[in-house]
Amino acid sequence: MVPGTALGVLLGDLAYTWFAVRLTQRSGRDDVTAMPFGIDTPTLFAMVFGVLGPVKLATGDPHLAWKVGMGITIAIGAAKTALAFAGDWTRRIVPRAALLGSIAGVAVLLIAFLPALKIFRDPLVGLVALVVLLLALLGGVRMPLGMPGALAAVLAGTGIFWLRAALGGPGPEHALPTAGLRLAMPWPTLAWLDALPQMLPYLSIALPFALVTVIGGIDNTESAGAAGDEYRARDILLTEALATIAAGVCGGVIQNTPYIGHPAYKAMGARGGYTLATGLVIGVGAALGALGFIVPLLPEAAVAPILIFIGLEITAQAFLASPDRHGAAVALTFLPVAAAVVLIQSASLIGALGRTPADLSGEAGATWQALLVLGNGFILTALLWGWALVSILDRRYAMAALLFAAASLATLCGAIHSPLPSGAVFWPWAPPAPVTGQVAGAYGVAAAISWLAAARQRQ
Repeated sequence: MVPGTALGVLLGDLAYTWFAVRLTQRSGRDDVTAMPFGIDTPTLFAMVFGVLGPVKLATGDPHLAWKVGMGITIAIGAAKTALAFAGDWTRRIVPRAALLGSIAGVAVLLIAFLPALKIFRDPLVGLVALVVLLLALLGGVRMPLGMPGALAAVLAGTGIFWLRAALGGPGPEHALPTAGLRLAMPWPTLAWLDALPQMLPYLSIALPFALVTVIGGIDNTESAGAAGDEYRARDILLTEALATIAAGVCGGVIQNTPYIGHPAYKAMGARGGYTLATGLVIGVGAALGALGFIVPLLPEAAVAPILIFIGLEITAQAFLASPDRHGAAVALTFLPVAAAVVLIQSASLIGALGRTPADLSGEAGATWQALLVLGNGFILTALLWGWALVSILDRRYAMAALLFAAASLATLCGAIHSPLPSGAVFWPWAPPAPVTGQVAGAYGVAAAISWLAAARQRQ
């Protein structure tokens, strides 16, 4: 599974490096930064807990679970291929506040907040690394030997970590791997065709996660454009789609996606070569088994400050690159992402207590259900909310009505606000919980009110 998934990262990074080289040649600029690329983390959790785990538990066959995961990954890639051609059109019609705001919420709440928890699990390592990073990248302090700020921060934190371990203090939580390197080439295979009957119940997961990453890809292309590097959304999206298909065909079980963080990488001095280096390290390292040696050497608290910096840069860009009057729309997009973050952390805490969310009752159960409904489909929800509020702020009430109507339809099939723990979609005539009809009806009422406002405006 790992080499095939990493192959998708390698192919995508090679393509994004080429796009950066081509843009450099076309523009004559030497400060072009490539788009970051990797595996999609939300899909990782969805595949583990929504596909691979359930198939393994139901059948007891790990190879069958792997084949189903491959097939679902290929289905996600196929859906993304079809959606990719609408990317440039979407960038033209959706306001920048909605596009950038929807990833800003992810940036500050998922990319920055969760790593901050890792820093405070080991503050001696994490806080020192964070301060070094902020001094170098935001404070303009020159690091020794002209070292890049991100590298200096990681080295500082890592040095403290291993020095403390050598002196008898806390060290790595797990023993370092001792097994030798082993070649595992990700060869193409049609083994997933054997699992087509078992795949059918899980195809409902494919479309929403394909849609989420396509929207994220459009958002990230807009973010790169706001930072000065104008890429074509169709090229960015087709690359992630084809890389996902290649990963699935070669045994991978996680889709690929452009990463949030282009402006932050640009601020750190990255250009076109870092994606090439990333792709080679991940692709070759996974095929050789070397990643198992490299990753444990870097303490999480020492690397987490880079993610915090990325979150800060993306969030700042969403406000600075959007019209001032749209600031409230950017802020509104944070709410669904906040629900997703609370869900992630709460599920972890509940599981640590030996319980499941199904054990919650009364007010706690109702709160969990509200978090689930608000958090599922959070990227698309944030986009629709931000766009609708921009329309209201610009007195375009008819557009707001259309967006609320679209949100109602999306709710009826679970593309947003799915009450299912997996976030899966469903048929509009068979909602899994009464809350679906309530939320869809509320959006419908909001659409009607907005239509009345538009009619009154015309009069």
